[in-house]
Amino acid sequence: MKTRSLLSIVLVCAVCSEVDSQSSVNTHIEQYIDTLKNSHRITYIGGIEADSINERRMLDIFYYDQFRHAQDPRTPYFLFMSRDAHFAMGIGGVVRMRCWYDWKGAMPYNGFIPYNISIPYNEARSRWLGFTPAGTALYFRMLGRNATVGDYQLYIEANFNGYNQRDFLLKKAYVSINDWTVGYASSTFSDPSVEPVLVDGQGPNAYISSTTVLVRWMHTFAQHWVVAGSVEMPQSFVAGNDSSTQSINDWIPNLATFVQYEWGNNQHVRLAGIFRTLPYRDLINSSNSNEFGWGIRLSSVIRPCKPLSIYLMVNYGSGIGSFTGDLIMGKYDLVDIPHLPGSMYAPDLVGWYGAVQYHFTPHIFSTVTFGMLHYLPLYEVATDEYKNGMYGAANVFWNITPRIQIGGEYNIGRRMNEDGMNRFGQRVSVMCQFSF
Repeated sequence: MKTRSLLSIVLVCAVCSEVDSQSSVNTHIEQYIDTLKNSHRITYIGGIEADSINERRMLDIFYYDQFRHAQDPRTPYFLFMSRDAHFAMGIGGVVRMRCWYDWKGAMPYNGFIPYNISIPYNEARSRWLGFTPAGTALYFRMLGRNATVGDYQLYIEANFNGYNQRDFLLKKAYVSINDWTVGYASSTFSDPSVEPVLVDGQGPNAYISSTTVLVRWMHTFAQHWVVAGSVEMPQSFVAGNDSSTQSINDWIPNLATFVQYEWGNNQHVRLAGIFRTLPYRDLINSSNSNEFGWGIRLSSVIRPCKPLSIYLMVNYGSGIGSFTGDLIMGKYDLVDIPHLPGSMYAPDLVGWYGAVQYHFTPHIFSTVTFGMLHYLPLYEVATDEYKNGMYGAANVFWNITPRIQIGGEYNIGRRMNEDGMNRFGQRVSVMCQFSF
């Protein structure tokens, strides 16, 4: 899919959906969020209840986040709020269980990752029945408004995603004061809100995802425009061969930015970019060198009518393999130049996906997702090297209550190597989760 064609589709749908959002009632997604807001149990500090308008404003802040992922925990069931609604605090989490069955080729991880499809077929990995509590999480969030410092928040989240998907590991930890965010948070180059709701915890293989330590400035202009920029801690994946080239420590931070136009019903179009320095050591000449990587990403969430949501993303860049679902499985930020021992370069990639989500009711919905990721080296590579991957998913979810959700999904993927050999992998999976 050409970037220009995708941009045209996004702009046409955006105009239609903005007109619709000005004249129609709440979408099914908004109706579901309203049921969540009404399900809270609030304890007021001081014993005097805040007025409903200020209370609602504070709850809205919990549910609106530029970097909120569809699989993030719901806002805590129990909240502490000050009597003037200028301070709110909650401890919440989610218990999530996934079960899956692979056939005609099993994935070695709980995520469905086309890169991991065996070529040729491996009889030892023909089937797999798996189960994991990965994604189960606990978090703490505090929001406040102060006459001196303005709006602020503190957020800490940890997931059971460690060894054997059971160790407790930090996922996010950051502080925001007005337009500034400092801490361990989603990269400014990512856009978690455009990933469709999936049972698969990995997501589309072209999806851009990264969490890092950063300092970010983000500001909203004239209600519709959002601009952000950040300095971020680097983590490059360099494929040094340890005979002529070697990976070394990163020493220059990444620079990321985005500009976004947003409108009603939490819809937006975002153009993001990243610039990074990728260091390595030339063992032939006993010297350190640097290559430069960059990436651009266009993403959008559009709701052209009440029950329908459309998710679109396309990305292109050089030396950004460690941000994507498939290429993060290897070391593709820098690779060796075959005919120049001691030299490395940043290979290109292009990826895209689209998803359509349809709500039959505010509590029952289905999503169909399809995407591709292409690895584009400048020089000849081994015939069994990854060339491209295809990702597809179709699912149905039911929110039994505002905080209990079940879902079933079918995944299909394909890996193709440089020599044209390719294989498909398939999976069916189910999920049950409870948020509190």
